[in-house]
Amino acid sequence: MLKTEPSYKFPESNHPKVKSLFHHSDQELLTLFQNYPDQGKYFVTIFCRYGMIVQTLIQHSVRSPVQADYLFAQAWEHIFYELRGLDLRKGVDTDTGNTTLQNWLINVTAININQVEVPPVESIRYSLEMAPPPLWCYVRQVLNQLKPLLRLIILMFQTFHWSEIRIAAYLQAEGEAISPQDVKSLLEQAYYNLDYNLPEDIKAIYFNDDMEEVSTGINQFLRVPKEAQKKI
Repeated sequence: MLKTEPSYKFPESNHPKVKSLFHHSDQELLTLFQNYPDQGKYFVTIFCRYGMIVQTLIQHSVRSPVQADYLFAQAWEHIFYELRGLDLRKGVDTDTGNTTLQNWLINVTAININQVEVPPVESIRYSLEMAPPPLWCYVRQVLNQLKPLLRLIILMFQTFHWSEIRIAAYLQAEGEAISPQDVKSLLEQAYYNLDYNLPEDIKAIYFNDDMEEVSTGINQFLRVPKEAQKKI
């Protein structure tokens, strides 16, 4: 059983957009998150409020810090999607008659600990510092919203470090009539869509509204170190 200091310090909790929401109750934050899916600050605030509990549960259940960080991100991605339809009033708490958000989060975390198959340490390429769970969730969400061809091209370019020429050759072999110049244009379109669809407050919280930093941050989020490619 791993016993260690929390590996993440929740720096986003100091951002004004997050601090301004601290007075809201759990139910209010949940309702705001559900009613305003184009705003990320409500999920970030829930993450800051309960992230330490989730992290502690995971760190005491997984031996490797690398695996603990990976499972931490996986747990919050599960939480992210489950929160969309969560109705706390349907649960039962012996004292209040309702399920508290904290109890629900603990239960979901326990399910993830018991059911998620954690990869070997050497195959994990996730960085908690580079992609804190709320950023991880929203970037993955906008990636999934991309057209399949755009998503494939951006992942080949950033994850596998393929050149535009190599990407074009691969797609041509798959039956796509596409040139390296087309790949370059599609990459630009993919990055534009990622930037456009990422919530403005997420960009403010994690990138300080710096558009150049947004682009750099997304690149870093997608990038796999070249030495890791040998393990893919």
